[in-house]
Amino acid sequence: MDCVFCQLVQEGTAHWVAREADTCAFTPLNPLAPGHTLVIPTSHFTDVFEVPPHVLTASMTLVQRVATAMRTALDASGVNILSASGPGSEQSVPHLHFHVVPRWVDDGISTWPSGQSRRRLTGDPGTRLAAALNRDHKPHHGM
Repeated sequence: MDCVFCQLVQEGTAHWVAREADTCAFTPLNPLAPGHTLVIPTSHFTDVFEVPPHVLTASMTLVQRVATAMRTALDASGVNILSASGPGSEQSVPHLHFHVVPRWVDDGISTWPSGQSRRRLTGDPGTRLAAALNRDHKPHHGM
């Protein structure tokens, strides 16, 4: 398997924040800030141009839930959401993904998205986010 994200999903080796049928979230190895989270479809879709609408909807719903959890669990005052699609976009991994990066007024990132936050948190931010997502998640029932 060539796709590193598909390999993580298949092997279950990531530090998971959330795992759902169509989408999942995990913390990257080199976060831009404490709690930086990647949201990806669980199936392989290279970019926004090929993902089916229902999977994109599920992915963006999880992006929103992760962002909300960052405000409650990490006391973030905002988030940056970044996604690149296609060869001209500098997409780093050819699997659709969304970076959700918590931000604080005093975090020191002045050159987004290349800066590094100087914000420090106690405990594991990914674990705190996962707990907030599990606590706040209300399952949606299809019609």
